[in-house]
Amino acid sequence: MTPRRIIFSRKGFDSSSGGCPSPILPDGRLLSLPIPDTRSSVTFGDIDHHGIRLGDPVAQLTRHKLNAGSGAHIDPDINARALPRQPGWRGLFGQSGAAQGHLKNQGIAPGDLFVFFGLFRPALVTDDGWRFDPAEPARHVIWGWLQIGEIAAVDEASPAVRAWADYHPHFRWQGDASNTLYLAADHLDLGEAEQKLPGAGWFERHRASLQLTDRRATRPGIWALPRWFHPRDGKVPLTYHSRADRWQRETHRVVLQAVARGQEFVLDTTDYPEALPWVRCIIRSNAGADCG
Repeated sequence: MTPRRIIFSRKGFDSSSGGCPSPILPDGRLLSLPIPDTRSSVTFGDIDHHGIRLGDPVAQLTRHKLNAGSGAHIDPDINARALPRQPGWRGLFGQSGAAQGHLKNQGIAPGDLFVFFGLFRPALVTDDGWRFDPAEPARHVIWGWLQIGEIAAVDEASPAVRAWADYHPHFRWQGDASNTLYLAADHLDLGEAEQKLPGAGWFERHRASLQLTDRRATRPGIWALPRWFHPRDGKVPLTYHSRADRWQRETHRVVLQAVARGQEFVLDTTDYPEALPWVRCIIRSNAGADCG
């Protein structure tokens, strides 16, 4: 089950989906906000994260464009305590359309690993409510993972899966043959003995190792990555990033100008084997016992 492919998957609020970043709380906790979805049977007020119901922060940070009753596209759904669960629940993620076509074309299979990142900005919680810290910029931050245990077309999902997954927003979508579910493996397997972690989970707090955005940058899409990320032997490490002028090698890092849009960027560990120990280190050092 060791992943051949690592998928950097952009998920959560941003300027076009939700209208603002997700917040980083004053104590460093990451609060990834699922994008709005009028078809979803789950609302922001239903979702609990870190003991916080999402209705209040969503309403205040979006200046009441959304509220506790607005539908939430809770996807990926990787926090076991976010909602009441039916027996058999496990982390899952849905994809469809062109993004799913890209995953299929890249040969994504059981064992491969989604690394979820999103746009975050430090927020203040005051007597007047939630607001973003004007002194702090937005940045791209890794906030969770899901190792694939099973892949199933939504229309062909078994009764056993539907019994616990029917709430998921991708079951509300009709007439899309590409509509696909990725179900988490029982346990994370990155090819080396490690602490027992679930196949899907989330990172509780912002740390430097989770931040993709270069701390020197004025825009969140300028990333600082390990030097081995640089294109080599005619290959680039991330799909959708084939232009050579996006990559700049420095002494101790590679700076990438990430594409402005796009959801799934795939890295093949056959070409870049350094990726496995790197992502293993990130998950090990940031995943606490409370991440399931």
